[in-house]
Amino acid sequence: MNVKICGITDVNSAVAAAEFGSDAIGFVFAESKRKVSPVIAKEIISCLPPKVLKVGVFVNESRDEIERIASIAGLTHIQLHGDEPASFSESLSLPVIKAMSFQGNDGLEDFNRFPSEYILLDGPKGKYRGGNGTAFDWNEVNAALLEGKKVILAGGLHVNNVEQAIKIIKPFMVDVSSGVETDGVKDLEKIKEFIEKVKKLGGIENEHLYTTK
Repeated sequence: MNVKICGITDVNSAVAAAEFGSDAIGFVFAESKRKVSPVIAKEIISCLPPKVLKVGVFVNESRDEIERIASIAGLTHIQLHGDEPASFSESLSLPVIKAMSFQGNDGLEDFNRFPSEYILLDGPKGKYRGGNGTAFDWNEVNAALLEGKKVILAGGLHVNNVEQAIKIIKPFMVDVSSGVETDGVKDLEKIKEFIEKVKKLGGIENEHLYTTK
């Protein structure tokens, strides 16, 4: 089972997460308390091993700005967390993760047709598009509607509920941010505990994540 630690803002947390076994590290370039600059992201990414995915999170950003930031920072994947259309995704030079706030199964078929290898299911929108630490009812998700996609599950995950979430959704990857923080700051012990728990639960051999568009 694959793990993404999102909302990373410093080298120490990123390197520790990678050493603990994180398969992907997320950097937020949209409005957020975890927003990071492209230059800081570049510094962090330069310290990470090549096999770890470096994901940039954007919300309704222009194509040119996304490409500029991706180039500076050294991103490998783009996570679109806004209202970006399919044509926008197809115009990007890197693989896309399309995020959606789950509010029922009605929209899942549309997202399944979205031109991206990955679909991220997140909790309800709050002050920000993501990273609000709010879970949703995983039992409501009709996973059959997302067949053919690599599903990333996010939204309110932490070490005490991730086992249930994985058993119900059976995602390709789980994504955590606030669930491994203490007082709004990444907590290395919580990161380690979360990753170890997920890896023990996975029970399946990790797929090779690094793909090209």
